[in-house]
Parts: sequence; structure tokens; C-alpha cells
Amino acid sequence: MVKPYRNLSGDSGVVGYEIGRNFIRIRFKSKEDYRYELGRVGRKHLDAMRKLAESGKGLATYINAHPEVREGFS
Repeated sequence: MVKPYRNLSGDSGVVGYEIGRNFIRIRFKSKEDYRYELGRVGRKHLDAMRKLAESGKGLATYINAHPEVREGFS
């Protein structure tokens, strides 16, 4: 189930997220969902994205700053 992203900065393209055991699914303003899986982005990035999603700030910036994440969705 997708949880609302708090968007504390007020200008994020992220509107929601779902955290699973080995993935995070992110919903963007465009209504598109992107699933980032452990096997594609690695533990370091998956954990960072989970933390940012739960904190409500910095998730879209993180994705855009890391090409291996930005291009690692399925």
C-alpha cells in the first residue's frame, strides 16, 4: 500500500512510497510508479531511499543525484 510522502521541502516530485522487504516503490506526481529493488540498486541505496522516504525530505534529490539509482528502477 502506498503511503503519502510528507514532502517537507514543498517541491518534491514524489507523492507516495511503499517499502517492501527488498524494494521500495515510489509514486511520482506524474502518477507513475517506479520500483527500486535490492538486486538492482544495492543495499546502501535502498536503505538510504527508505530513510529519506520515511523522513519526508530529500528522496527525489537523492534519486536524481545517483545515476545507478535513477536508472535502476524496474
